[in-house]
Amino acid sequence: MTPEHEQAARRRVVNRLRRARGQLDALITAVEHEAPCREVLTQLSALTHALDRAGFAVVSSAMQQCLTDPEHAQTRDGLTTQELEKLFLSLS
Repeated sequence: MTPEHEQAARRRVVNRLRRARGQLDALITAVEHEAPCREVLTQLSALTHALDRAGFAVVSSAMQQCLTDPEHAQTRDGLTTQELEKLFLSLS
């Protein structure tokens, strides 16, 4: 994976996490203001989905790097393919 691709992948993950942070803020506000249960659960669902998507994006980037440059990926992150697979499965 080229440095440009790595940077773009990192930017996508950060954007997803920022979106999740906004959803967490909305969830906190909903709970603080005693919003209806439906609204709270909708916000919670959106937050969970956003965090899952960010996690999948991180794992996907790591997998791409492992496939394109396995030696660099292992020394940089210290992850084996099996460890990466285990992390991926822990997200589901």
